[in-house]
Amino acid sequence: MIWFVAVLLGIFAGVMSGLLGIGGAIFIIPGLVYLLGFDQKLAQGTTLMLMLPPIGILAFLEYYRKGLVNLPVGIVIAFCFVIGAFLGAKLAIGMDTYILKRFFAVFLVFVALSLWFS
Repeated sequence: MIWFVAVLLGIFAGVMSGLLGIGGAIFIIPGLVYLLGFDQKLAQGTTLMLMLPPIGILAFLEYYRKGLVNLPVGIVIAFCFVIGAFLGAKLAIGMDTYILKRFFAVFLVFVALSLWFS
């Protein structure tokens, strides 16, 4: 059953990522926590691992072919993202899981409200 859920979660997150231009983590982390019973930190670490190599390579190439990618801006953000991800991982690992889970929930609510009222 775990593999079936993992396959569905991966396909769903991939489709939504390509469709909406968002990182799949917003779907994968809650799926790992609530569907597969992962601890918040384990879900975040697993999500980072699975997103590193394929982080939207095929979706990126499709957008790039259509001229819908600003490479200079993307490169600067990607470089800074690496630094920020390292610092964020250090913070998350040192943080109490209860607080981290609440922080993630507040983030999701903020995203939802921003989208709703924009």
